[in-house]
Amino acid sequence: MQPLLKLWRNWDMANKPKQSKAKPLEEKTGARLPAAGSAKGLPLDYASLLNELKERIRKERLRVVLAANAAMVLLCWDVGRVILERQQREGWGAKVIDRLSADLRREFPDMQGLSPRNLKYMRAFAAAWPEHQIVQEVLAQIAWYHNIALLDKLDDPTVRLWYARKAREEGWSRNVLVLQIERRLHERQGQAVTNFSVTLPPPDSDMAAQVFKDPYLFDFLGTADPRREREVEQALVDHIQRFLLELGAGFAFVGRQVLLEVGDRDFYVDLLFYHLKLRCFVVVELKAGVFEPAHVGQMNLYLSAVDDLMRHPDDEPTIGLLLCKGKDRLVVEYALRDLQKPIGVAEWETRLVASLPEELEGSLPSVEEIETELGYGG
Repeated sequence: MQPLLKLWRNWDMANKPKQSKAKPLEEKTGARLPAAGSAKGLPLDYASLLNELKERIRKERLRVVLAANAAMVLLCWDVGRVILERQQREGWGAKVIDRLSADLRREFPDMQGLSPRNLKYMRAFAAAWPEHQIVQEVLAQIAWYHNIALLDKLDDPTVRLWYARKAREEGWSRNVLVLQIERRLHERQGQAVTNFSVTLPPPDSDMAAQVFKDPYLFDFLGTADPRREREVEQALVDHIQRFLLELGAGFAFVGRQVLLEVGDRDFYVDLLFYHLKLRCFVVVELKAGVFEPAHVGQMNLYLSAVDDLMRHPDDEPTIGLLLCKGKDRLVVEYALRDLQKPIGVAEWETRLVASLPEELEGSLPSVEEIETELGYGG
C-alpha cells in the first residue's frame, strides 16, 4: 500500500505549479543569450528544428499527463480493492473507513482525495469493476471524476462501459458526460433509418450509421413548437453551440442557406456541415412536419449538386440527414430503397431534458466565432 500512496503523492505534487528559484543561465554564466525571435547567428534550419522540438515536447507532456492519470485511477482501484477485501473478510464498518481516512490524511497532508467519501467511491469502483484488465484498458483512460459520474448515474456495467469508451473517444468533459447520460445517448446512437449499408462501403457505412441518432433532442428550443422549417433552422443556428453538441463530435459547421446553382435555378441547403472523421459534407434538411417521400427527391438533388459543385476529389460521397417532426419507419424504408445516394432520416423533439451546464457554455465557440473562422464574418 505504501508504494502506491507514494506514487499518488508524486503525481499530485508533479501537477502543482512550482515557482522556480533558479537563477537565469545568463546570470550564472555571464553569457549573453540572443533575444527570442532573433535569427542572427542561427543556422538556416533553426526554425524547423525549433518546431520539431516543440512538437516532441507537446507530445511527451501529453503522454506524461495521460500516464499520470492512468496511474491515479489504478491507484484508486487498488486502494478500493484492498478496502473491499478487508471488509468482506473482517466485516469492517463505516467507522473503520473514517479512521483510515483520518490516518492517511495525517500521513499525507499534501494530498487530496483521501476523504471518507472518496475512499467509499474507491471501494464502489473496485466492486463495480473486479477485472484489472478492463480498468487498465478503458477506465484508467478517463479521469477519476468521470468514473465517479458513471458510478453515480448508471447501474448497468455494460452501459457504463459504453459511456466510458465514448468519453475517451470524443474527449468529453465530466459535464458533457453527465449531460449525454441524462439524454440517454446510448439508446439513440445509430438509430436513424438509413440506406448506408447499400450506398457506402462496409467500413464507411458502419461508421456513418453510428454518427447519426434518432431522435435528436432540441430541448434548448424550450417548449416552442415551430411551424415552419425556417423557424427551426433559425433557432438551431441561434443555439449553434448546443446544436453541435447534440450532433456529436466531428461535425464542423459550414453554413446555412448555402446556395447551389443547378441549371437556371437556385437551391438553398438548410444547413451544411463537414464531418472530420467521415471526410465528407453532410447536408441537413429540417422539416417542421412529418416525413414525406417527396423529401427524399429534394435531398437527392442537393447531394448530387454538392458532390458536383463542392466536393473535393479526396472527399467521400456527401451524406444527407433529414430531420422531421415525425415519421413512419416503413414509409421511410420504402422511400430510401434502391436510392443511390446515402441518406438518413431521424426525428427531432423539443421535450425538456437536462439543461446545458453553465460550465460548458464557454467551452464551445459562439456563432460569431464559427462564422469568423469559416470566413463568413463581415
